[in-house]
Amino acid sequence: MNSSDTATTQTPGTDAAGELEIVEINSGPNPDAAVIWLHGLGADGHDFEPIVPQLGWPGAPDIRYVFPHAPIRPVTINGGMPMRAWYDILSLTSARGHDREGVVDSVNRVAWLIDREIANGIESNRIILAGFSQGGAVALQLALRYPKKLAGVVALSGYLLFPDRIEAQRSEANASLHAFLAHGTVDPVVPIEMGESAAKQLESMGHPVEWHTYPMEHAVSPEEIQHLSNWMRSRLE
Repeated sequence: MNSSDTATTQTPGTDAAGELEIVEINSGPNPDAAVIWLHGLGADGHDFEPIVPQLGWPGAPDIRYVFPHAPIRPVTINGGMPMRAWYDILSLTSARGHDREGVVDSVNRVAWLIDREIANGIESNRIILAGFSQGGAVALQLALRYPKKLAGVVALSGYLLFPDRIEAQRSEANASLHAFLAHGTVDPVVPIEMGESAAKQLESMGHPVEWHTYPMEHAVSPEEIQHLSNWMRSRLE
């Protein structure tokens, strides 16, 4: 990938969603698919830039990768320190004590990015929404409710937010959305049980789920990225 394929830009628009800064990488000159990837707590949109070449495959379509930076907000579990976060986390219990207002805010902002890709000529069913940790939680929260059919959703070391509300709130368009979920078996930040619970709930609602575990902590492994690349190929070819 040469330097002309990579750009850091400010998304246009005057509404709240348009305020998200993004990193964009095009794998080729004429993207007809897009992956919107949400980073984890305290990171930024540059965090997963390096994996883009690893996600490709022979004959892959040109894909636009969009890596937004989460807003900076105080995070309770980190002593109220301001950092990039998709929402505040009030505790590390299984319930997480999630900040509902922050979740709604981030879901609206990221939905705007999906709408932006559609306005730029990418069909909704050629868009994958992905994320790591709390970014994966937001990806699941939005993808299951987005009103237009998506290509799939990815949550690495993630979990479901407000799982008791999904059945009533999910959209008909994405009632059979394909999902790729993966988790480290010794994750001390997001226990694997949270990922397993998400995978089982999605499967129970009829979603085709590809579930993987790896002997690692709160991280991403080369094997995981290879498995994800294979899954993306099945969704975008």
